[in-house]
Amino acid sequence: MRLERWILGITIGITTALALCLPVHTQAAGTLEKIQASKTILLGYRETSIPFSYTGDDNQPWGYSVDLCTKVAAAIVKQLGLQELQLQWVPVTPETRIAKLNSGAIDLECGSTTSTLSRMEEVDFSLLIFIDGGSYLTRRAAGIKRFEDLAGKRIAVAAGTTSERTMVDALMQHKVVADLVKVSDHQQGMAAMAKGKVDAYASDRSLLIGLALDSGNQNDWVLGPETFSYEPYALMMRRNDADFRLAVNRELARLSRSREIHAIHDRWFGLLGKPGPRLESLYFLNGLPE
Repeated sequence: MRLERWILGITIGITTALALCLPVHTQAAGTLEKIQASKTILLGYRETSIPFSYTGDDNQPWGYSVDLCTKVAAAIVKQLGLQELQLQWVPVTPETRIAKLNSGAIDLECGSTTSTLSRMEEVDFSLLIFIDGGSYLTRRAAGIKRFEDLAGKRIAVAAGTTSERTMVDALMQHKVVADLVKVSDHQQGMAAMAKGKVDAYASDRSLLIGLALDSGNQNDWVLGPETFSYEPYALMMRRNDADFRLAVNRELARLSRSREIHAIHDRWFGLLGKPGPRLESLYFLNGLPE
């Protein structure tokens, strides 16, 4: 009996000591609590990702993803019972968006970010909002008509994007040797191509179409016929904040169920026609019931 009591006493002592040594983790306030306290939501946007997220002539954010985030913000106002909510727009780049999100500089990223498993190690994503694919844009005068014509050429890619990796994979798959030139954003890539410093700019097809249309000289550009990657876009947020993610997804699902998402799509992609089969399927599947 004495032995049993002695062992029990030692066990309790060790357990207590371990408990005292373990660090105490206090759960940080969630994004919804942060928004409610500050009456402000910090929304990250891209300055040149036409037509998803860009700075308009009035120096205000515009685009498909910007519209979606504005809808999300309105839904959060209703959910939290706020009288008002300030939308503070913060510019981000492919290289700063994750850091700004995790530092608290933004609460939600409203751009053209591909949802990937590797990024999920650092951040969380909403329901998918768009499906795109990687391609390339060239000057018509360059005479580049197919992927193999890129051999020996200089191809610009925006640093920190999935296009940077998928273009490398595509070159290897097609056994094409070319020089990749990293640029900071879409605007710099287009400027480099216009000045003849590079022969092509690689990005997602919808973005390339938007850049060509916005250039004012769309006939000067040719979009490559190939699509060499799968780019599922989503809104990006901090990890492990289930309540905020639910609030975002609840509004995205409502937009799909009510078909309001089609009006938003037509506003920004109407010149390209109705949503294709893949995107139409995405909108249907996003219409989760309450």
